[in-house]
Amino acid sequence: MNEFQVLADLGQIPGKIYCGEGFSNFTVDQWRIFISIYATVVLWKYLEEVDRKILTYFVQICHLFVNRILETKSLYEIHKKIVDIVTLIEKKYGRNVITSNLYLSLHLSACLHDFGPLYAFWCFSFERMNEILGSLPNSHRQIEPELMRRLINDNKINEMIYTENNSKGLEILNTRQSVGSLSEIDQFGHDEMRRFWMYSRTIQELTISGKEPFPGEMLKPFSENIPLSADRILDLMIAYYNDTYENLKFRKPFETNSLNSIIIPLKINKYCRCRIGSEIFGSTFSPRHQKSSYILAKFASKDDSIDIYLGQIQFFFVHEIKQMCNVELWDTEFYPKS
Repeated sequence: MNEFQVLADLGQIPGKIYCGEGFSNFTVDQWRIFISIYATVVLWKYLEEVDRKILTYFVQICHLFVNRILETKSLYEIHKKIVDIVTLIEKKYGRNVITSNLYLSLHLSACLHDFGPLYAFWCFSFERMNEILGSLPNSHRQIEPELMRRLINDNKINEMIYTENNSKGLEILNTRQSVGSLSEIDQFGHDEMRRFWMYSRTIQELTISGKEPFPGEMLKPFSENIPLSADRILDLMIAYYNDTYENLKFRKPFETNSLNSIIIPLKINKYCRCRIGSEIFGSTFSPRHQKSSYILAKFASKDDSIDIYLGQIQFFFVHEIKQMCNVELWDTEFYPKS
């Protein structure tokens, strides 16, 4: 597990997990990271077939549980998978191992339906806040009142900044335009972010076709007119276009087995970075930005389930296709052969 490269914003779990010291003192957030990222890869080869199914269902449930936005139809999927887990446990290990916690888990979907996503009222934000408060400087004697005074002072300063009261000496605290990566937040709307997020949540139901606006931009450095030298990549792109645009047909240049099809160009523009909202993703195309190239990628399995694994972005590219039309001109006059 110490060889895993995880996203920087996910945080790390304690190194003792692979040193034989167990899972003691894990926070809720660390359990979430372990189950959603490490568990399947680390435990898979040690489990039998039934246990693998139990683990797979459990990981999928956890992915749905910890979403900040939860759709109603996902509640039925969560409840069904929990029932499958309990059934598999009872079938393999007997009814005696069905504890009260397993029984209570059958009511979690109803709990989410009544109170919203678990992220809103479980311990994630509470533990994060404790970590933030613990990092603030204090005298280690009267921590609570010192932190309270700091919060009160910060609130007073914010009130002065965001009201019309002109207080002398506070000019330096006036709101300024965001710079760097923070400025991207001002340029990106909430509706665009939600639409892009919905694409990732409904990769099975929602087909992106036609011309869709891309909520972001490609960033330099980049290379223009890079040839698609690998046939495998070219075949994948043709398969992608044919699946995405069902009413059209795409093919390689110089192929004659498919008439009335669109020929895709053999060159792309490669980019090393991509901005989506306020977040910038890197790639292995630029060694300088490899640190931000690690992502969580979703894969649709044959049984219509969605699994999430760690991945690394190789590069970003822009590929433009210009649809052309072949026209034949006919004349009504005929001439004898000569």
